[in-house]
Amino acid sequence: MERYWQSNLRIMSVLLVIWAVVGLGCGVLFADSLSAFRFGGYPVGFWFAQQGSIITFVLLILAYAILLNRLDDKHSAELAELRRKAANGNTP
Repeated sequence: MERYWQSNLRIMSVLLVIWAVVGLGCGVLFADSLSAFRFGGYPVGFWFAQQGSIITFVLLILAYAILLNRLDDKHSAELAELRRKAANGNTP
């Protein structure tokens, strides 16, 4: 169970760092530097502040759901195996 939460915290940490870099970094801190480039007719700094950070947030929620479903499947299989062994009297 501890490995599950360690994996979950690792996933959340990585996704939160990505969110902070895109939302705060690209949208606010590096906006002036990014505005030298254009995306869809708008400066990239403005685009990240208005659209990019929101789109990134939604994509990160999707990524979190997919990654946690995989993690749940993995650990559910391990838990079922441990329960099967315990029921047969084979404690690990």
